[in-house]
Amino acid sequence: MQNDSKKFKIDFKKRLIRFSVEIIKLASDLRKNRNLVSLADQIIRSATSVGANIIEAKSCGTRKDYIRFFEIALKSGNETKYWLLLIGECDKSFSTRTQSLLKECDEICRIIGAGILTMKGKRNNFAL
Repeated sequence: MQNDSKKFKIDFKKRLIRFSVEIIKLASDLRKNRNLVSLADQIIRSATSVGANIIEAKSCGTRKDYIRFFEIALKSGNETKYWLLLIGECDKSFSTRTQSLLKECDEICRIIGAGILTMKGKRNNFAL
């Protein structure tokens, strides 16, 4: 079980990196439209904050601080969803990419949210 947990953590960190890279690529393309430059900046900040806060949580001294970093990551993920929705509405040529990234962001947020509930003891962990 220990190995599965460690593998999940490594895979999740890689997933966060891939997500951030895809957002950065999207932002690069957004910058080609002058009207979307500020959205590009916003989405880079919020999306990369998700992974940064998860990684930063590792160095926390207390459980409360650890959970707090996960909560900040979740808030950043929710903000990222907003920017993705807005970008998709502002320029339909990005809608396929934003929908794909929105799905990934939602899954990441669900994982983080489940982790928060587990850490707070508000979620039962039943082995199936």
